[in-house]
Amino acid sequence: MNLPIWLTLFRLVLIPFVIGLMFVRLPGFDVVAAILFGLALATDWLDGHLARRWNQTSAFGAFLDPVADKLIVCAVLVMLVYRDPHWFVALPASIIVGRELTVSALREWMAELGQRGVVSVGSLGKYKTAVQMLAIFLMLFDLFEQQWIYISGVVLLGISAALTLWSMLIYLRQAWPTLSIERR
Repeated sequence: MNLPIWLTLFRLVLIPFVIGLMFVRLPGFDVVAAILFGLALATDWLDGHLARRWNQTSAFGAFLDPVADKLIVCAVLVMLVYRDPHWFVALPASIIVGRELTVSALREWMAELGQRGVVSVGSLGKYKTAVQMLAIFLMLFDLFEQQWIYISGVVLLGISAALTLWSMLIYLRQAWPTLSIERR
């Protein structure tokens, strides 16, 4: 256990607080939820930075970091759909969650075949994540009022969903030669 891992665990601990605040329909609670989500984003950057800088990377940290990322994103997206069940929130959220499940399963399968590197994170995935996190932050920040900040977040969520589909197709295309080989 080192500081980067503790930061990742802290990010996991933040999830129920962010979700709990999303249930409270009073002014200001959405801003606090957004701030906690932003804190989670900061710890995501910081834990990776420190692990590399201090040479404290580990197999456990490499496993836990993407799990924490996917859990907070998926949990918050489910709650955003609960709070705003319109198609323009539900459809991109479903695409994003579906992609996360598909790509996670694909990476696991490719790892079993000894081909994990075929579906490693590329630059498009990093852009997708940045747009997605900004979208969620903006939607959380203005969840109560749902004014222009929220609407900007919804637009970015749609863009993120498009980037999500694009990156998933790239991963599937990269993996297809390995996946299409008949095994006996």
